[in-house]
Amino acid sequence: MNATSVATAAYIVAALLFILSLAGLSKHETARRGVWFGITGMAIAIVATFALVVDLATGSDTHGGGGSLSVVLLLVAVVIGASIGLWRARIVEMTGMPELIALLHSFVGLAAVLVGWNGYLEYRGEPRAGDTLLHIHDAEVFIGIFIGAVTFTGSIIAFLKLSARIKSAPLMLPGKNLINVGALVVFAALTVAFVADPQLWELIAVTTVALALGLHLVASIGGGDMPVVVSMLNSYSGWAAAASGFLLDNDLLIVTGALVGSSGAYLSYIMCQAMNRSFISVIAGGFGIEATGGAEIEGEHREIDAEGVADLLTSASSVVITPGYGMAVAQAQYPVADLTRRLRERGVDVRFGIHPVAGRLPGHMNVLLAEAKVPYDIVLEMDEINDDLAATDVVLVIGANDTVNPAAAEDPSSPIAGMPVLRVWEAKNVVVFKRSMAAGYAGVQNPLFFRENTQMLFGDAKERVGDILAALARVPA
Repeated sequence: MNATSVATAAYIVAALLFILSLAGLSKHETARRGVWFGITGMAIAIVATFALVVDLATGSDTHGGGGSLSVVLLLVAVVIGASIGLWRARIVEMTGMPELIALLHSFVGLAAVLVGWNGYLEYRGEPRAGDTLLHIHDAEVFIGIFIGAVTFTGSIIAFLKLSARIKSAPLMLPGKNLINVGALVVFAALTVAFVADPQLWELIAVTTVALALGLHLVASIGGGDMPVVVSMLNSYSGWAAAASGFLLDNDLLIVTGALVGSSGAYLSYIMCQAMNRSFISVIAGGFGIEATGGAEIEGEHREIDAEGVADLLTSASSVVITPGYGMAVAQAQYPVADLTRRLRERGVDVRFGIHPVAGRLPGHMNVLLAEAKVPYDIVLEMDEINDDLAATDVVLVIGANDTVNPAAAEDPSSPIAGMPVLRVWEAKNVVVFKRSMAAGYAGVQNPLFFRENTQMLFGDAKERVGDILAALARVPA
């Protein structure tokens, strides 16, 4: 059996492991197993590719081609990439995970652009008259570069927004939809021209257009919608990888890219439903709107201290905790898990309500709570717990804002009108943990803070939960 056959068999095994990884990651109980499936599949793919390159390089050396240089370059690339990956994985905080993932997506896009350009330069000047396969190759090159370039700059902008290096407010250029449509029309026209007669200037033009389009698409989306953007870019990176697979004649890249692209698109669709957004408008980058408008909020908020919260909790029979990005920033998941355990020991029914876009990354809150050893069976999605909130004694809103905003359901003029939210205001008592009365990441004021059954607990969430735990310790069980 030759090296190519062995590599192909290894790629099939790796592809199956990637599918099992996606299946495992769909549930809390099997997520760890899913991660290991993915790691194993990627290890097999890398080893198989390295062995194939060594075999080809050995053949090249036999004919005086100096193929050993390819092996050295590949080994250097693997070592550098693995070292950077291990370093970043060890030092990244959970709050930094969204921007790290966005940055990694940019690498996939850039790789697709470089592979596309290499694919063009490799066959530049070849006669194409009557060669259908070469025309198909030209189309693959052009489309791969376009998708990769859009992914690259879009991911960079997402990284900058998520890491607060640039403002999260959407870029509102006049006629922004016409700009996007115009870029797509230019891309289509250039593709036809390039397939008919490949010219270097056409490749430069499409690369420039795609880079600008990726920048504009994501810059036009507001910060409150960035979780959907991360998922959307994940899909784009998958299609970029698949395009590279066609160019490199690599079946594993095609299958893996298709898996990532389709799963990312489906997740984006689910999240758009959760936010009452149009999937088409997300793809077009046109749903980020300035957080303006909405009814004026009048009234005064009420404050509460840790002792008061402890009294509410000890007298409650049911408690729901709704976390948000603020919990991640304060790293309050561990004391929150401890508070959950203490209350359950006292016979209090404690559950968690997770909004689909809580945090800045799909599943962000679920990962944080799992990291703190919160039992999976008490972590419920919005649809599972919303109808129970009216019968809940106390809701603790820890670092969440837009996902619990009643304006989404009650104020048609609000920028988030129609967005499904956790109806925490229906509970008997609501305690909101916040550092200040500032608006959330989407920049929308929250009338929940002024409701009669709402009280504000100001300060760092981790410290305030610690104070509540200390107060609980002084209350007899």
